[in-house]
Amino acid sequence: MNAYGAKAQHGMPVRPGMTVPLPGHLNTHRDRLIELADMGYTDIWSAEADGADAFTPLALASAWEPRLRLGTAIVPAYTRSPACFAQSVATLADAAPGRFAIGIGSSSNVIVQKWNGIPFDEPYKKVRDVVRFLNDALSGEKVTKEYDTFKVDGFRLGIRPEVKPQILVAALREGMLRLAAREADGAIINWLSAEDVTRVAEVVHGAADGVPKEIVARIFICPSENTEVVRAAARFAIAAYLNVPVYAQFHAWLGRGDELKGMWDMWKAGDRKAALAAIPDEVVDQLIVHGSPEYCRDRIRQYFDNGVTTSSLAIMPFDPELNYWEAVKSLSPAAHK
Repeated sequence: MNAYGAKAQHGMPVRPGMTVPLPGHLNTHRDRLIELADMGYTDIWSAEADGADAFTPLALASAWEPRLRLGTAIVPAYTRSPACFAQSVATLADAAPGRFAIGIGSSSNVIVQKWNGIPFDEPYKKVRDVVRFLNDALSGEKVTKEYDTFKVDGFRLGIRPEVKPQILVAALREGMLRLAAREADGAIINWLSAEDVTRVAEVVHGAADGVPKEIVARIFICPSENTEVVRAAARFAIAAYLNVPVYAQFHAWLGRGDELKGMWDMWKAGDRKAALAAIPDEVVDQLIVHGSPEYCRDRIRQYFDNGVTTSSLAIMPFDPELNYWEAVKSLSPAAHK
């Protein structure tokens, strides 16, 4: 038993983490990161969409708070060229030896194609090829190789980290989950309930051939008992994500097709208001952890007990009266004791 009273999974330690960057300007975060470690959080996980890049907040944290493990959840496989990607990974791994994990994912057609102007082609192959290239490049050997989605001719990393970083794959359905187990050190998952974790973890461990694999979950959470306000705001986030094709397919695979059909139909018809109204309360409550801090901490524990090894809590401002830092404290491992 460890944080939140959770059980370790498949020989992997329980690692309670937080999503970064925290609110406010990056240059103000040093003391807050130290507080996170004091409260029992072990990890921080960055993302990359339309805000901060994934590496800079972690680079600052690497110097400010050496107790924290650093991870990206995730960097899109498409938005950096192979050599540039390898340089970014190696640099942060060199700055924080033994405490950096690079999470790679396909991201979505919106971020890759609409925002970055890069064709969102063959996402499975692209992620697989970037994982393979990083493994090749981090070996220190010269890489001359034709991968399915790109070719590298004569690249050798000029920086060799003391400790090779762990490589994790953001995964939704079976293909990516198996890739994460076979060719990487684990999987990063999100937008799923604690109960859904059981099915996802079975796929990962079934493909891992007995090798322990990390499963990192971003958990969307709002410790507020203002239930109807939270649900109303959460519906906007759910609709924004679950109408993206990769997430729609994921939830159909999880068995939510019937519950979400009304939302999908109304969204396609252009009736956004009706689409939001069609999301059942039960789905909101499954995908967004909300309620009293005690209830939320228990729900976090269920994610761990069902197969998650590392959490990345994403505190959502669905209740305008929620105090972010008080929420961080109320959800911390220290608050469980």
